[in-house]
Amino acid sequence: MNYVELEIHADSDFSEILMAELGEAGFESFVETDEGLLAYIQEEDFDEAKISEIVNKYQDLTPITTAWKSLERKNWNEEWEKSYAPIEVGNRIRVRATFHEPNPTFQYDLLIQPKMSFGTGHHETTWLVMNEQLSLPHVGLSIMDVGCGTGILAILAYKLGATNLLGFDIDEWAVENTQENFAMNNLPAEAEVFQGTIDGVSSELRFGGILANINRNILLAEIPKYVSHLEAGGWLVTSGFYETDQADIERCAEENGLKKIRSNTRNQWATVVFEKI
Repeated sequence: MNYVELEIHADSDFSEILMAELGEAGFESFVETDEGLLAYIQEEDFDEAKISEIVNKYQDLTPITTAWKSLERKNWNEEWEKSYAPIEVGNRIRVRATFHEPNPTFQYDLLIQPKMSFGTGHHETTWLVMNEQLSLPHVGLSIMDVGCGTGILAILAYKLGATNLLGFDIDEWAVENTQENFAMNNLPAEAEVFQGTIDGVSSELRFGGILANINRNILLAEIPKYVSHLEAGGWLVTSGFYETDQADIERCAEENGLKKIRSNTRNQWATVVFEKI
């Protein structure tokens, strides 16, 4: 499965709103550049008409130009290996690729093979969720990672003491990458990852913690399903949405028996932690 790289040249003041619009259109990850931004979407989901609609919406406010190309898998991996830098969350977590030397001053050393999967740690929402994980109980818990990307959140959960791990993603590359990263971080063979959605999780399974770094629309549709898999007193971390969408997420969670514990923001992105009452 190939991805499309959309290159947008626009004033930096419009980067956030364009990312929000493109996120609604199915784009999975973004890289801000000096000229604007790069956005990535699975080739089968790419819709030129939708891009034109978004551009026309803001064309009167700022000059916008676009170009796109299909990325072969090998090209993406080569680019990541050229540009990927370690990510640090406070002074406790460091996420690095295999070609970086370890830094023993960090308590948690996470290894990933950077590929097309969303969740390498560079995005604000991944950083936000990892930061929240440091303050949540994990020891002895079963943890579910919704839309696992690289598996980075599940890997941190294991390092924080989780004993049973389940992750899933609709992207076959993400599943493959997560399996590879699980092995590099010495996760137990029982740690499971599959290609699919929350509907593929057995109705009998219950978790002490759920990590859901997805997007606004999926969260609003699936929070009731997450709650059905959450043990009483268990926690749910949600992210992948902007501050402007936070009220909608909180309302949906409260309507489904969740209590807000805390929230945090970073560069206009938000995360909210809930507990099942």
